[in-house]
Amino acid sequence: MIGGMQVEFWADVICPWCYIGKARFDKALAAFEHRDEITVVHRAFELDPGRTGVESVQDMLAAKFGPRAAEMEASVAQLARDEGLEYRLDREVGNTFDVHRLLHLAGEKGVQHQVLDAVLHANFGQARSLFTPESLTEVVTEAGLDAADVKAVLEDPAACAGEVRADEQRARDIGVSGVPFVVLAERFAVSGAQPTELFERALAQARES
Repeated sequence: MIGGMQVEFWADVICPWCYIGKARFDKALAAFEHRDEITVVHRAFELDPGRTGVESVQDMLAAKFGPRAAEMEASVAQLARDEGLEYRLDREVGNTFDVHRLLHLAGEKGVQHQVLDAVLHANFGQARSLFTPESLTEVVTEAGLDAADVKAVLEDPAACAGEVRADEQRARDIGVSGVPFVVLAERFAVSGAQPTELFERALAQARES
């Protein structure tokens, strides 16, 4: 596919593998000779859409994995740091639907990549909450969104909700069961936080096909 190409990147903003996988993909894209031809679009995916409360990541992992939780989280933290990423262990976890709605708003305003990077860094690198309107607004406005636009979306449950649901339905339609999940040129897929070299090969293959 010589010429312009779209890459769809399904992720949830509380997923550490998405944080790592996006860093690796970004490195692959930065090194890709034809990167100016690539349009990357964030697609929403909720790992825990039914979640209603906010709790610490440590408590959530301990409940899910028991005694192995601390060791597993330390291992993921090291992988993130190996990619040059900051990684805090004292994070919160909550429902991410509003974050995804604001990422769609950011797409409409042409600042989706900046806002996604800011949200990921705020969560993983700074342990800032994404789960109160005040804190979330602060994070996304620092990345370029207008506070009045953010307020309008957060106060209207229907705003950008259809777009998030459409992303999630498309994910189901193509069999996405976990994230990160990357679709290149609507024909090639990469699942998981793969090495940068694999993303480089996928970009080249998708462009040449």
